[in-house]
Amino acid sequence: MRFDIITIFPELFTGVLECGILGRARRSRRVTVRLVNLREFTSDRHKSVDDRPYGGGAGMVLLAEPLFAAIEHCRREGGASMVVLLTPQGKTWNQAMAAEFALLEHVILVCGRYEGVDQRVIDSMVDREVSVGDFVLSGGEIPAMVILDSVVRLLPGALSCEESARSESFTTGLLDFPQYTRPAECRGMTVPEVLLSGNHAEIERWRTARALEKTRKSRPELLERARNTG
Repeated sequence: MRFDIITIFPELFTGVLECGILGRARRSRRVTVRLVNLREFTSDRHKSVDDRPYGGGAGMVLLAEPLFAAIEHCRREGGASMVVLLTPQGKTWNQAMAAEFALLEHVILVCGRYEGVDQRVIDSMVDREVSVGDFVLSGGEIPAMVILDSVVRLLPGALSCEESARSESFTTGLLDFPQYTRPAECRGMTVPEVLLSGNHAEIERWRTARALEKTRKSRPELLERARNTG
C-alpha cells in the first residue's frame, strides 16, 4: 500500500514515520509513505501556497494551482488512487473507515491549512473529505498521522499478533475489556481471579461482560448504534 501526504510541513512527520508499528511496516515494505511538499509546486519565487479569500474575511486559503499540480503528480506515480482532504468539514473518521482504506492501493492525503483550500480543488479532485473530530486543529498533518497509523496497523503482517487488530476497541463494536498483567497483586489491588483460572470459556464470558459494561458506561451511543444497524 502507498500513501502520499501533501503538506507544507513535511518535517512534522519525521518521528512518526520512524517509530513503532508504522516504522516497522515501512522498513518491511508493507507500506510506502511519501511526503510531498506543496511548496515545490508553486510558480513564484516566494513559493506562495496561500492567498486572501475572495469576498473578504479572516485568514488565508490554500491556492488551487499548486494543489492541482501536487495531486496530479501523485496520481501519475501512484496508479489508481483515492484523494482525501483532511478538514473539519469532513466525515468523522472511525474504525470502519480505517478498514475500508486498508483495502486500497494508493491514498493521497491532502493536509488542509489556514481557512481551508480553494473549493475548485475539492469539486474536481477530492474523493473524500475526512475529519478526526468536532474540533479545530492548526492543519491536517496530525489528522493525517491518525489515519496513517490506524490504517497501517490493519495491513496483513503489520502487527506481530494479528488477533490484536481483530479484538481491539471499535473493531467488535464495543470498547476493550480491562487488561491486567504481572504481578497478580500490586499495591493491595489484585487481578480478578477468573483471569488466573485458566478456564478460557469463563475468561471469554468475563471479558465480554466487562466490555459491555464499559461501553454502556463510557460510550452508550455505540450500543445504540449497534441496535439500530443490527
